[in-house]
Amino acid sequence: MRESPAPAPAPSVEVPVAREGRAFQLVPEESLLTILVFRGGALAKAGHNHVIAARTMRGTAWVPESTSAASFEVHVPVADFTIDEPELRALEGPDFSAAVPDSAREGTKKNMLSENMLDGARFPEIVLSSQHIEVASDGSMQAQIGVTVRGQTHAVMTPLRYELKGNEVRAQGELRLKQTDLGLTPFSLLAGALRVEDEMTVKFSVLARAP
Repeated sequence: MRESPAPAPAPSVEVPVAREGRAFQLVPEESLLTILVFRGGALAKAGHNHVIAARTMRGTAWVPESTSAASFEVHVPVADFTIDEPELRALEGPDFSAAVPDSAREGTKKNMLSENMLDGARFPEIVLSSQHIEVASDGSMQAQIGVTVRGQTHAVMTPLRYELKGNEVRAQGELRLKQTDLGLTPFSLLAGALRVEDEMTVKFSVLARAP
């Protein structure tokens, strides 16, 4: 994955959110964010599909009586991303059954954190901040999230499953998201003969606990 030489800056989306309700602190060891990226191009068989995971997130969820007024902010350290943990690949089925050599994992992380992509040296975190939560008549939920990558914030809509039990709240969801939606250009070699597809699958299961 890499950025084009001279991309137009993506517009920032700044939506102030009033935090209200009881505060719950994210529990990193019981939370997981995974990003599935897929190989493409005529030489796709020479590459790999990858599972990128975040296990060291930190953040807070605020839960009032009205679910639609709930909000959260999560910080994801990009240097802590893991690449292709075998147990996570096994969970994702046949598209991820092939073993990935250490050199491919290391190269993927190096490219991902490079100046041309996430630029981890200058922007050490991705920040996910809720902007609005919609609750439909059937109880289903969608959250508009501000995703801040490389200092630019982009609005993303995601389905959300939410459960509050006593001192714990669990939020889960899955969505398809394009790298270009975040102002990034997918990595490509040999005029696109070997590339990373634009669309990714993002999954999350986050537990937060009240003090």
